[in-house]
Amino acid sequence: MRVFVTGATGFIGLPIVKELIAAGHEVTGLARSKASGRKLIEVGASVQVGTVDDLDGLRRGASAADGAIHTAFYHQISHVPFSTRLKIFVGGAPSGIVLRFMAASAATDRRAIEAIAAGLPKGSPLVATFGTLGMKPGHRATEDEPYDHSPKAFGGVRARNEDTLKEWAARGLRTSAIRLPPIVHGHTRYGLASLLIPIAKKKREAVYVNDGLNRWPSCHHLDVAHLYRLALEKGPPGGTYHGVDEEGIPFREIAEIIGRRLGIPTVSKSPDEAKKHFGFIAPAIPLDNPTSSDLTRQRLGWVPTHMGLLADLAETDVLSKL
Repeated sequence: MRVFVTGATGFIGLPIVKELIAAGHEVTGLARSKASGRKLIEVGASVQVGTVDDLDGLRRGASAADGAIHTAFYHQISHVPFSTRLKIFVGGAPSGIVLRFMAASAATDRRAIEAIAAGLPKGSPLVATFGTLGMKPGHRATEDEPYDHSPKAFGGVRARNEDTLKEWAARGLRTSAIRLPPIVHGHTRYGLASLLIPIAKKKREAVYVNDGLNRWPSCHHLDVAHLYRLALEKGPPGGTYHGVDEEGIPFREIAEIIGRRLGIPTVSKSPDEAKKHFGFIAPAIPLDNPTSSDLTRQRLGWVPTHMGLLADLAETDVLSKL
């Protein structure tokens, strides 16, 4: 199969490209520059230079393929085009910058999904990326549940793009939505935990909120890459899958291992204190997000085989560099 992959040089995208090539697929990966595209050439893929804002380019890449995997997303404000960045910074009160950034990123994501879908031949597979933090908190979320529709849901802005994907399933594409946990890890990066580590280093304490028993799911990025291939090859139209190995690690345990590795104390803070400590990611810290992948394993035959998060954090030698 000829596969068009966005975000192809990223922490998740590059392992997906390698996984696809190893399985005999031909891959064209979207890269922001020729320089970053060298990673793709080295592993046997072709390169299309462009960004997720280039809708014509996305349609062109998809139209030359038999299927597509969409992983690109603006996780950093520095990646956003200057004109959009300006609107984010001056478009309202400073306290709303994070929400405006999230809304702009989600809007770009929706347009990208639509452009890729429009370029694919009818019946083609399209796999797109979402997050488990878009699910209703406080219970063990399953694949058959919809995302949290409440206006204040953390991650809900991006999760609403699942509706766009379902619309294209109704129009004849074989779509798959993959919800990833807040921590996708693999020796060099740790999802949202990669943001916790520099904060802990700077403030000389690893922090959890209240009793720290709220749970975050996780998965190794190589297991995630395998799931994307299975969804591309086998997923029926409108499928939803959870790229989750560990269903819910108590946040306190994550803070404790960060504290031990950095040689700093691990402490509890109140929600108000945590807002000051964690800054813009504070709303995510106390969320309880246990997530099942039982149906994903049954439906696609997916079996994660790589190490868990705490073992990864215990072994890594890059903590001091984050």
